[in-house]
Amino acid sequence: MGRTSLACSSRLQMSWMGVQERARGFGPFRQYLVNSSWEAVKELSKRGLGENIDLQIMQLPVVYRKAKEQVCKIWTTLQPLLTVHVGLASSTTALIILEQCGKNKGYQERDVCGFHPEGACCVLDGPEKIESTINMKSLWKNVSVEGIDIILSRDAGRYICDYTYYTSLYYGNGRAAFIHVPPLSESVTAEFLGKALQTIILAMLEQCGEQREMDHRGKK
Repeated sequence: MGRTSLACSSRLQMSWMGVQERARGFGPFRQYLVNSSWEAVKELSKRGLGENIDLQIMQLPVVYRKAKEQVCKIWTTLQPLLTVHVGLASSTTALIILEQCGKNKGYQERDVCGFHPEGACCVLDGPEKIESTINMKSLWKNVSVEGIDIILSRDAGRYICDYTYYTSLYYGNGRAAFIHVPPLSESVTAEFLGKALQTIILAMLEQCGEQREMDHRGKK
């Protein structure tokens, strides 16, 4: 297997398996001038994910239109095998949340530009929800990070995080993942979150490898 290119954003996006790995981070969010998701993604980029993954990072604005434009561009131009988004969950203090699915409707809250999507949905006539091909329940059961709890969720919040996730799942045929991280604190530092992301995403990549192997065998 050749080198994989990874792109990261806060609301992180990554791709894997010799195609591209993207990690994307978000900018200032609500009352948080420093978005922990972007700080965590930057720390992840310092650590890397192994010599076969070329990690790139990108920051997304907390703006529906711009976030959608960038996500669509990733899938149309880079065509990654997997995209991982990382966002700030402002309601959590010491939790990492694995989001299993994205929802299409219910986006009434306005972004920092005072805009919300037409019809309050991500994709007109799109499916009500889209599940990630990553088995978050399996990750939740088998992955642990010392010093912080990991929980499973099926509701990413009907704001930019959920909107970005659904859009990525839609254009990527389910090949996306979303991780919510808590705000920074004395005990939850950017370095700590970067290491936690590394652990979780490596487990995601292992799942991708297993799935590719199963698909390959099925074609024989």
